[in-house]
Amino acid sequence: MKKLSYTILTILFTLSIFYSCKQEEELGASIFDTTDKLNANSASYQFDAWLRDSYLIPYNVDFRYRMQDVGSDMDYNLVPASLEKSQQMAKLVKYLWFDVYGKIVGPDFLKENGPRIIHLIGSPAFNPISGTILLGTAEGGIKVTLYSCNDLDPTNVDMMNEYYFETMHHEFAHILHQKRNYPVDFNQLSKGRYNPIGWQYYSNSQAASLGFVSPYAGSQIQEDFVEIIANYLVKSDAQWNNILLMASKPGVVVDENGNDEILPDDGIDGQALILKKFDLAKKWLQNSWNIDIVKLREEIINREANISDILN
Repeated sequence: MKKLSYTILTILFTLSIFYSCKQEEELGASIFDTTDKLNANSASYQFDAWLRDSYLIPYNVDFRYRMQDVGSDMDYNLVPASLEKSQQMAKLVKYLWFDVYGKIVGPDFLKENGPRIIHLIGSPAFNPISGTILLGTAEGGIKVTLYSCNDLDPTNVDMMNEYYFETMHHEFAHILHQKRNYPVDFNQLSKGRYNPIGWQYYSNSQAASLGFVSPYAGSQIQEDFVEIIANYLVKSDAQWNNILLMASKPGVVVDENGNDEILPDDGIDGQALILKKFDLAKKWLQNSWNIDIVKLREEIINREANISDILN
């Protein structure tokens, strides 16, 4: 009986391996349909063809600008992104995300680790209960959704960084740490100080003084980790140094509105915490992903000076 069971299991296991290998061999170059089914008479034909050639074929990424109800969060009242803003966003995402990683890390990095779907939403996702706005989401390392695309202003780099590019790097950092765990030492740095239901009431100065680069970083550990990465990548030297200055309390600091704010001495060295968190994130990116975050940031900042050229 034991021998019979073993023989049957061996046969089934062998057949399973054969079938799995056969199935793998039959997989195509993309998980999406790349056959040309575009309507040449459509007003969006040129853009659709560009998306196919710039995202779908080289990166196996489905760039969705036509909002899909089934792929949207039904808890919010949302509107689609306009064609004009979708065109601008698609070019900016490629220029400031895909092309940057391609140059600094390697051409295959995002082919292997990037999302498979990028979904644009025209409106913000506003939560009237908490008074917060959702700017982006990353789902299971597969899909990134960017909101508020209809508010895109290509002439305002700071606004684009705050609403889109920081969100983009934030969500991608989530994808990376979902694949390879971030350092466990990070969990201890601000243990007991996270505020998942009241973070939105922090000012930037208060958050920095507690060791968080943004109020949202103070919501939970994983958000803290990716906020360190995302903020460093899009902040200029002056902006990053200002965060560190706000973190060096007690005393009087200038808040985000230009007003003096007196921060009490609570025994927390916010600046030291932020620098320690950044050091852990920097080493993790280098050791786990072979990403030099300093070079990545330099490339992003250099490209931001030429945004108008790629949109013309």
